[in-house]
Amino acid sequence: MSTMNISLPDSLKAYVDEQVSERGYGTSSEYVRELIRRDQDRRLLRGALLQGASSAPTTATDASYFADLRERVSARPRRQR
Repeated sequence: MSTMNISLPDSLKAYVDEQVSERGYGTSSEYVRELIRRDQDRRLLRGALLQGASSAPTTATDASYFADLRERVSARPRRQR
């Protein structure tokens, strides 16, 4: 694992310390890693939404679509664990 040092104004440092304490993080590094992971997830979701919004329209998803999907899933052989 690599190390990164960051500088924060006192007000942000106090906020981070408060979040670590209140939300059960072990260290400020854990909190910052979680924020970065959430940002990555948000960016991936945004990209997927934009890609979907710019794609060609398809048929409407209605109750019959889900009924057919349930039927296909039920008909599949179950995998052994």
